[in-house]
Amino acid sequence: MKATIFTNKGLALVSKVRGNGDLKQNIGQAVAAIGGFQKLVEPGDTILVKPNFNTADPPPASSDPQFVKSVIELLYEHGAGRVVLGESSMISLSTREVLRQTGMLQAAEEAGAEVVIFDADEWVTVETGGRYLRKVALAKAGLEAEKIVYVCCLKTHRYADFTLSLKLTMGFVRRRDRVGMHLWRLSEKLAEVNLIIAPDLIIVDGRRCFIAGGPAKGELREPNLILASGDRIAIDVEALKVIQSYPGYSLNKSPWELTMIRRAVELGLGATSDAEYRVVDHKSERIVAGGMVT
Repeated sequence: MKATIFTNKGLALVSKVRGNGDLKQNIGQAVAAIGGFQKLVEPGDTILVKPNFNTADPPPASSDPQFVKSVIELLYEHGAGRVVLGESSMISLSTREVLRQTGMLQAAEEAGAEVVIFDADEWVTVETGGRYLRKVALAKAGLEAEKIVYVCCLKTHRYADFTLSLKLTMGFVRRRDRVGMHLWRLSEKLAEVNLIIAPDLIIVDGRRCFIAGGPAKGELREPNLILASGDRIAIDVEALKVIQSYPGYSLNKSPWELTMIRRAVELGLGATSDAEYRVVDHKSERIVAGGMVT
């Protein structure tokens, strides 16, 4: 299990940056607030970037290609030798066509990233050590990646409650295995996949979000936030608080009571309570215990 490098005095850090129109600057600020890209990137590193292109629907249903492009450029600017964009879309869709339709193929090329389609990659069956998902076939590219950066959307999900960093790992799962995962205990199985693949850095595009519905269409709001962390549970909980700050949200439990979060806590995947992470406000350099920054 990877231990997050983005901590302060033993506590996981989650940053929140309000957008000012300069996307690349704001992403850089969000990561700088928790320690900076320099804590992650060593000269010559190969880094796998995993976005959310399950479908070709516009953000926040899918990632914003310009947001992902900015992340790739920042990784190169901080010394990465090779950046790989890896993805597998919904079972009924061509991943390459989804990336083409959304403009992500072109944006990746412009940023200098190699594109790996997991559907065309080798699959490796592994034992998870979990209770509900004993074995699963995962993309070899994900299992062998030196370092992984997640670029997440912020949205609710009609089957799994929400889609953030814990759910993003589903994109590494072989397509036919995903069908079985949806039949029973989906949220618990999603948490257990995270026992095998873990990101080193998570960046959430929270400029737009779904507070109900999802994953492809939902009730739209515009928080205009970017979040960053190395802790999957902490950032998912804090992002869920953003969703729940809007009237009419569909999640009727506190983030810590949602099934995927509860199972992730049981598995030791990250923070176990608000007291185990800190929210960083880059503007004032304040660190605030487990709550919203204004």
